[in-house]
Amino acid sequence: MTGLTPLELDEIERANASGKPVVAFVHGLWLLSSSWDRWRELFEHNGYATIAPGWPDDPDTVAEAKRDPEVFAHKMIGVVADHYLDSISRITTKPAVVGHSFGGLIAQKIAGEGVSATTVGIDPAPFRGVLPLPVSALRSSAAVLGNPANADRAVALTFEQFSYGWANNLDPAEARELYDTFHVPASGAPIFQAATANLNPWTEAKVDTRNPDRGPLLIIAGEKDHTVPLAITRAMYDAQRRNPWITELVEVPGRGHSLTIDHGWVDVARVALDFVNRTISDPTTHTEGTLA
Repeated sequence: MTGLTPLELDEIERANASGKPVVAFVHGLWLLSSSWDRWRELFEHNGYATIAPGWPDDPDTVAEAKRDPEVFAHKMIGVVADHYLDSISRITTKPAVVGHSFGGLIAQKIAGEGVSATTVGIDPAPFRGVLPLPVSALRSSAAVLGNPANADRAVALTFEQFSYGWANNLDPAEARELYDTFHVPASGAPIFQAATANLNPWTEAKVDTRNPDRGPLLIIAGEKDHTVPLAITRAMYDAQRRNPWITELVEVPGRGHSLTIDHGWVDVARVALDFVNRTISDPTTHTEGTLA
């Protein structure tokens, strides 16, 4: 008995039948897998098959998610990671894995299991061992952490909270459009798991950074991200750059946490695409730096 939906199983079957290298996309909190649609089109145009599983029990649409928000409650990091590992186990070759926010944490956990060919984490949520905790990150997470009962709830962001944590670099009109188009409630549990990771040796918010089978890893960081500030992404890079495989960090100027869905999404997607192209064919190449 699988927890994968018929749509997810169909995507995997079509990806395997294509004979093309596969890219698996992992969304984070407050989004659905449909937030990757434009990315998938770009990657498929460049010769890849793609899959984008949801988190367990995700609704199909934003409208459905807003009608029944409690379907998101109680989803913890381990259950979500297992769902994606189940998906990836059904792909006939190791896929590239691309994740954003908590999806970036899940992507790095998958890499730490040695089952991805190459991995991209975009403004990924922090894992155990990452110590910086900037004020903006505390303010962004306060929407959830401010009430301990939220650990067992689905939590929706207000527009003001979304504007601060996600769209602080955007004009109000675009922020409102993104909020109305993409934002859905999310499980509060992973936020509490990440917040307590350094106090809990058994936390699910951890990554095997030393696995010699990890494969290449790129971390993409938005310079203006309030939810996952540069201090956090730089610490994640430092924690992983001694892995035998290449580890790269690209900091994208002027971009916030919405960088995968806002007007500049294609610039970020092309950074990820270039890394996947290069590391699948030649994983010994190593660069790091800032996107001009």
